[in-house]
Amino acid sequence: MFTIKVEYKSNVYSYPKGITLLEISSQFKDEYKYDIIIGTVNNKLTELNAKVDRDCIIDFFDISYLLGNRVYERGLVYLYTKAVQDVLQSEVLVEHSIDRGLYTTLTGVLEITDDVVNKIDNRMRELVNLKIPFEKLSVSRLEAIDYFEANKRIDIAESLRYISNTYINLYRLDNSYDFLYGEMPIDTSYLKYFELTRVENKGIVLRFPNLYLSCDMAPYIHHNKLFREFEKYNDWCSKLNLTNVSDLNEAISAGHITDLIYMCEVEQNGRLIEIAKTINDNPNFKIILIAGPSSSGKTTTSKKLCLFLRSMGIIPHSLSIDDYFLDRESTPLKKDGKPDFESIAAVNIDLFNEHLRKLLNNEEVQLPKYNFITGKNELTKNKLKLGEKDILVIEGLHALNDELIKTIDNNQKYKIYISPLTNISLDNHNRISTSDNRLLRRMIRDNKYRGYTADVTLSKWQDVREGEEKHVFPYQDAADIVFNTSLVYELGILRLYAEPLLFSVGEDNKYYGESLRLLNILRNILPITSKSVPLDSIIREFIGNSYFRN
Repeated sequence: MFTIKVEYKSNVYSYPKGITLLEISSQFKDEYKYDIIIGTVNNKLTELNAKVDRDCIIDFFDISYLLGNRVYERGLVYLYTKAVQDVLQSEVLVEHSIDRGLYTTLTGVLEITDDVVNKIDNRMRELVNLKIPFEKLSVSRLEAIDYFEANKRIDIAESLRYISNTYINLYRLDNSYDFLYGEMPIDTSYLKYFELTRVENKGIVLRFPNLYLSCDMAPYIHHNKLFREFEKYNDWCSKLNLTNVSDLNEAISAGHITDLIYMCEVEQNGRLIEIAKTINDNPNFKIILIAGPSSSGKTTTSKKLCLFLRSMGIIPHSLSIDDYFLDRESTPLKKDGKPDFESIAAVNIDLFNEHLRKLLNNEEVQLPKYNFITGKNELTKNKLKLGEKDILVIEGLHALNDELIKTIDNNQKYKIYISPLTNISLDNHNRISTSDNRLLRRMIRDNKYRGYTADVTLSKWQDVREGEEKHVFPYQDAADIVFNTSLVYELGILRLYAEPLLFSVGEDNKYYGESLRLLNILRNILPITSKSVPLDSIIREFIGNSYFRN
């Protein structure tokens, strides 16, 4: 019998040629807290029923790893849509994420009741217990289009028209077929952990173990401001018939993209002008606080808001939280011994509050500047004193955390939470996550302004996400308003910049599989040149030539 050599965590093992990843994983299952759900072969994500027939390097992942968690989510969405079809003969629309889950609506269901939710939940658990396999099938793309058209899945049929593959992979679960963008669990028995929560009698949140909460599922919290902002933007996009990527592709191919770009920019600017009017109408507001996760466009949003405020007679002054960092020797450390600049304990809160109090009392303050080279906080020659029409604009990671400005009355603050709340989907079942949108933005900016390669950005992303879970998301409900910084056309722009970076990640790179996943998302979107993107657009913050960049 032929044997192969398999390297796993720097140890080499011999196995018979043709052994499956599942069989190999059984030897190492005790090393994992949860069921191993997926593997990699030479850095490429590979399902557990795949046969290994050559020497290679492998690894395994359960739901406590980012790769495993994504596979779990894809499998759970398929399980959920199958259960809804079985129980209600209804189609699922996966709308967006909320509170570490997915908000979904059901076509043809006028009211979501507890009874409806319970029926779906029971059917899902039945399917889990039946251990039904997710079967991968390679089929002709044209045949797949015909099949989905005949079964009234026009969303998939239309999306498949804009890719050039001769063959594509479908998945079969029992008697249903679906098109999924990525690898799957090998059967339904892996999908034991989930909860369904009814929202306002019109939708259901599908929740699953969260990677950043030790895979726990805390009780659902309804973030109403965030939810309403998603709803408002979805309603606006619906008026333009822009729900899925195929709708965007149609606008691009029809030559309407320049009009769409300017409509999106006007709509976004209009919402920001309304925020400026709200601030202008309340003379008590003296401090504007802007927070949001990485690559939300905080810099452009704050500077553009300052312009709008100036046009109304208000004189805004920007204050950077970063300039109030403690000296590096006083900075708290992470577990790996590196400075934790993302912790609020890294900020000299007492000095920050002292300066704010003085400014609000019309006293003059000598402003500090943090020197990232020396790791020292240094005083500058810059002095600031607020006049009657002056206002402070503060943007940063901790801007919505009351601990930052604990001594200032709330009636003097106006808090804005921003994020690119991505509303456009690949199809009814396959969303494009806000996190992926931000990751693509950050990757392009990191390369342009810091010289980072794509794999460097990918290597840092999980740490970035963990910081957001600790320091940003818990405070989103403290905001007075949520501002969506996504632009429905932007993925076509980002594709042109991100694809070359992602293709540079070689097969021998640890992040090769992640680069392939992002490439597989982008290939569904027709590219858009940046020539029509205004210089004041949030997208310019990432792709370059921004009016606001120093």
